[in-house]
Formats: sequence, structure tokens, C-alpha cells
Amino acid sequence: MKEKVVLAYSGGLDTTAIIPWLKENYDCEVICCCVDCGQEEELDGLEERAKLSGASKLYIEDMVDEFCDDFIVPCVQADAVYENKYLLGTSMARPGIAKRLVKVARQEGATAICHGATGKGNDQIRFELAIKALAPDLKIIAPWRSDKWNMQSREDEIAFCQKHGIHLPFSADSSYSRDRNLWHISHEGLELEDPSKEPNYEHVLVLSVPPEKAPDEGEYVTMTFEKGVPTSVNGQKMKVSDIIRTLNKLGGKHGIGIIDIVENRVVGMKSRGVYETPGGTILMEAHRQLEELVLDRATFEVKKDMGNKMAQIVYEGKWFTPLREAVQAFVTSTQEYVTGEVKFKLYKGNIIKAGTTSPYSLYNESLASFTTGDLYDHHDAEGFITLFGLPLKVRAMKMQELENKDK
Repeated sequence: MKEKVVLAYSGGLDTTAIIPWLKENYDCEVICCCVDCGQEEELDGLEERAKLSGASKLYIEDMVDEFCDDFIVPCVQADAVYENKYLLGTSMARPGIAKRLVKVARQEGATAICHGATGKGNDQIRFELAIKALAPDLKIIAPWRSDKWNMQSREDEIAFCQKHGIHLPFSADSSYSRDRNLWHISHEGLELEDPSKEPNYEHVLVLSVPPEKAPDEGEYVTMTFEKGVPTSVNGQKMKVSDIIRTLNKLGGKHGIGIIDIVENRVVGMKSRGVYETPGGTILMEAHRQLEELVLDRATFEVKKDMGNKMAQIVYEGKWFTPLREAVQAFVTSTQEYVTGEVKFKLYKGNIIKAGTTSPYSLYNESLASFTTGDLYDHHDAEGFITLFGLPLKVRAMKMQELENKDK
């Protein structure tokens, strides 16, 4: 019997061309696995295409809810944002996809997993670190890094497929390189490769409208959270995946969550892309607004550092590590009282606060107001400032003393 290889299959030209390439170069049985993270119509017609291209079988693994509950929610709770802008849409999905690839490989008794990530990107790292952590015995095949891979363009891949009797509805015309799931869609290529050029938003955007084309009337939205987990939108209780779908529609309508970023890839180069994360941007901002009320200052400061660390961990593909587990455990402990309601207005790319409440709010109106209450005496501030500023005063006195000696 031939050895089995499980291919991470998207249905695009790259992974379609890899099927006959694997069979030709490894003399193996190719089993395709497409993991559904909410990419919607991109899944249409995949089974027919995979088998027509020479695969013996196609698995379509539904992990939408797992993606939302086990990967997105922890990152929202951590406020994990890479380089202050990127909400980790692609990064968060990769460990879950790798987990399902390993599952299918075990079911099929496969000896290797193959992915179509290029040798320049982050995804090769994310897939392979996850596979190594979950199944260290499985071989990994990365065609784009193989000496046997000699296709350098879409035209080459189309010609290769045709040579193997595979005639598919792919064209050689230039288009953006995109990655889509329930959380976001990313765009790279074409004019975006030149940071001096403005994105052609009329051509780029898929989930959203540009803010200037959003409605002239703002729209109020109310959300609730329980222990840091979103539970409802506008009074409707929903599971997390449906909350994100609902927020995607609202955010897309009002031009929310469009970013143009030059980011530092793990492999050492900078890359430029446009990301649309309409629902995710709303969800993260709503969660921040609630945390402002319930987290004390010291916890908030440490949590900010942990959020940055979580973003780095996820971006670098280190999900299945003790460090991620430890950081997530800390974040989870901070969410015990992140319960309440957040109201905001969406208007032309903006999320505008409209009121936040929580039974665990640490905001005390009598303390915060200008009137003197029982809990706070203005005179107490004098002693506090004396002690708080003591190191500054001592240093200044010492410098003054030295200056006087030099005169």
C-alpha cells in the first residue's frame, strides 16, 4: 500500500496543483482536508475539485464554534493585538487547523502532512510548530521549500494542472492574495506591495464599505458579557460564532475595522496588507470598555503586558506551548468579574461609547466627583504626594548639593 499524505486543502490554485505534484514526486495517496473556520462560499465545490485533481478523499472539518470559543475568545479576553493594529485573524486560526490535520492524519494512518504555505511567510511556522507539538512523529512536506517544486507563478501552476489532465476554472489574471475566516479577511499583493500607494479600497474590500460610504446615521448597539465572554447583541442571546456574524454585518455596514498595516513577519521581513475585521474590532473594543470599569489599576497594567505577550505567542505560532497556557491562565483569572453591558454607537468607521454598566464596577461616583465625600479627604493627598515624590526630591537635593560644591 502507498503511504498516505494529508494535504491542508483550501481549494485554491496552489493547493490544487500540489495534489498531482505530491503523487508524482512522492508516489503517495493524497487525502485532502479543508478546515472550515467560517470562510463561507470558498467551500463550494471543493470535493469535486479535490477528487478531479487526484485526491482519494476530502474531509471538510467544521471547527467554526471551536475556533470562536477556544481560540478567538481567549485572544479577545487578553486584548491580544500584534504591533498595536493586527487582530490576529489568520494567526489564531492556524493552530486549530493544524489540530484537525493531525486528527485526520491519525484517522487515516497517514505518515505525513503537507501544507501550501510559502517559504517567505508566517504560516509555514505556525502550521509546523503546531504539528511538531501535537504529532512529533509525522513528517511535514512543504512544497514551496522543496527542490522538486519548480512552479513560480500562477501560469506555471495552471500549465502543470493542464498537463496532468486537470482543467479547472482558474485564471492567470492578477488578484489579491486573501485569507478569510469568520474573524477577518486579509489582502496582500498588487498595489499593496508598494507602501507608498494608497489601497484601492473599491477593489480591495469584501466585508466592509469605506467609512465615507457608510450610512450618514449612526447606529446604537448593546452587548452583554459574562466573565469576559460575549453573550448577547441588542438583547438577543447568541453563541459566540453568531455574535461575531452579527457584528460582522453591523461593522461592515458602518466601515468598522479596516486597517492598512506594514507588519514585521517572524521570518525577518516587513510585509504590507489590508485587513478587514469588522465584528472583531467591535467585540474587542466592547470588551475593553467593560474592563475599564472592573479591573483595578495594578491588574490592568500587568494584563496589558500579558496581552502583548499573548499576541506575540499567537503570531509566532506558539499556541501549543506551556507559555501560552500560563499566559491564558492569568488572563482567565482576570475575567472573573468582567460581566455587564456595553452600549456604543457605530458611525463611519468609529465606535463611540454610549454607556457601560457592571454589577462589579469599581467606579465610585462619590469618589470621582469634585465634592468631598466620606471616603476621600483632599488633605490626604498632601502626605501622599510628599511620599510619592520623595525620591525625586532627594535626588534634586543631591544634585543641588553637588552643584554648590563645584562653584
